[in-house]
Amino acid sequence: MTDGVIDTSAANSNTVGAQGTARFAAVFAVVTAGIAMVNLDLFIVNVALPSIGRTFGGADLASLSWVLNAYAIVFAALLVPAGRAADLIGRRTAFLAGVIVFALASAACALAPDVWLLVVARIVQAAGGALLMPASLGLLLAAAPPDKRTGAIRGWTSVGGAAAALGPVLGGALVAANWRWVFLVNVPIAAVALLASLRVLPRADNSKKRASADTADTVRPDTVGAALFTIAIGALALALVKSDEWGWTSARVLGSIAVAAVLLALFILRSARHPAPVIEPHLLRLPAFSTATAANVVFGAAFGAMLLMVTLWCQDVWGWSALRTGLGVAPGPLLVPFFAIGAGPLARRIGPGPVAALGCAIYAAGCVFWRFNLSLVPDYPAHMLPGMLMTGTGVGLALPTLVSAGVSAVPPHRFATGSGVVTMARQVGIVIGVAILVTVLGHPSGGAAALAAFQHATVVIAAIAITAGLASLLLVRSTRGARASAAVTVAENPVAAAAEEPVRSEP
Repeated sequence: MTDGVIDTSAANSNTVGAQGTARFAAVFAVVTAGIAMVNLDLFIVNVALPSIGRTFGGADLASLSWVLNAYAIVFAALLVPAGRAADLIGRRTAFLAGVIVFALASAACALAPDVWLLVVARIVQAAGGALLMPASLGLLLAAAPPDKRTGAIRGWTSVGGAAAALGPVLGGALVAANWRWVFLVNVPIAAVALLASLRVLPRADNSKKRASADTADTVRPDTVGAALFTIAIGALALALVKSDEWGWTSARVLGSIAVAAVLLALFILRSARHPAPVIEPHLLRLPAFSTATAANVVFGAAFGAMLLMVTLWCQDVWGWSALRTGLGVAPGPLLVPFFAIGAGPLARRIGPGPVAALGCAIYAAGCVFWRFNLSLVPDYPAHMLPGMLMTGTGVGLALPTLVSAGVSAVPPHRFATGSGVVTMARQVGIVIGVAILVTVLGHPSGGAAALAAFQHATVVIAAIAITAGLASLLLVRSTRGARASAAVTVAENPVAAAAEEPVRSEP
């Protein structure tokens, strides 16, 4: 009270703050439902392939593999163009469209009468997922107060990572009823997310209005460049996922790699000259963004290879069912959200590089544990569980930290584009990791040969994780004056750029 007048400014401030927190919580719930749905479908189908093959008259593995590969390739290839599109048309519009496309395609997958129509439906499903994924993070960051955006990124990443890793668990349970439920389960989730989105997500989209001030956003986006990039990533992923079947030195693999290299070169040249490129060259010149993106590729390779290795070991060597295998994988992913959130304060104190490197080291230690403890005689508590706990801890420390450092290095009006690049990098890394694992394992006949092959694979995965850790250490944190230096701003505060130019609420 001042001169008889009651000062209500503090109360009003508290009310506004409470409303902002409630709004952010609602947006977080909606967008994480969407990303959980998309990430589940990266791995939930793996355990359903045998059942799908039996339904479609014993379709061979070469045909069935495209149910997985088509989704992985299209999802990885479209993430960056979709992120750019979300920044241009509005993140709310992009998210809603992605949810609708994903739901309709999921229903089409469940109703597919043969394997190739299922593959086509999976391609459409991946396109919907690629559209909503970067838009979801852009919406979340726009709703979060500047000082809460680091935690928002970690929450977004941990939900996605846990959902991807828990895919085999849910998939195994659904396959026990019918493999078509693996796809039908997405429909009610998408319906709830869509209805909630219409009520929760802000209609006025900051990103589009703010971006309109940029010269690059006043002209038509580079659709030719987007096509070049999509085909290039698709060709590269095709070579990787088919390398074991075709052979690394075959004309088809080498030709696909050559096509990818030429198209990427053309894409880079075109992006340097076009006024509205898919990936703006200046983003790649941001040290934190480029370093975190590269580390995401390498760690994604270790992540994808490990998940597939554990699944193959439990099912093919120990002879476990799909459901039991999924439950065996679960303890690691369950640790991810706890360590992802807990690593935030540590990253603020010592910087994201050391935290991510620590996670990579713990992850590698889990793989080394398996190297010396895997046994042909099933003993999950002694031979598998400790490695799952260590790799889960490593993922929780490394993955959210790398994604946070990369995405928040870009300007606020490019959050969706930045998240598209970083997520694409992780997905390409997963494809690379799967291809490396398949090549390392080869075709062991079983018994001692299988044990030796899997032991070799654990060493390779550990080496990849250590490489990711070394790359992470390049995310150097300035000890003083971090906010004054654009090159190290993100290391001190991953959302400093957004804090300096806050995303304002629209009237």
